[in-house]
Amino acid sequence: MVSVVFIEHLAEFLCGVSALLFTFIATFSRSQKAENLVQNAIAVLLLSAAGVLWWLSLSGGELWGSNYLPKPLSLVCIVIAISARMNIKGENVSFGANPHTIGKSNEAE
Repeated sequence: MVSVVFIEHLAEFLCGVSALLFTFIATFSRSQKAENLVQNAIAVLLLSAAGVLWWLSLSGGELWGSNYLPKPLSLVCIVIAISARMNIKGENVSFGANPHTIGKSNEAE
């Protein structure tokens, strides 16, 4: 039987590593191969975290003092894992002001 504390720490570790990789995705996007590798790693880590969070909930464990939190967070992990695989390849999807073009237009004036 696996300890509930171990499952909790495993879930926190998987979520933490995927958040760290997600934070530095812009650094990895300099290379297409590295970006794809990190996107796959994030998706796998988050899907694993979702499974571990569900396991934590079924084993009666708590995450940050709440026994309700693991199941909704597992669904959030799944949604973020799917969005991590979406590669927009630098396309402007928000159609808002781009800080890089603002700086260039100020220099041109």
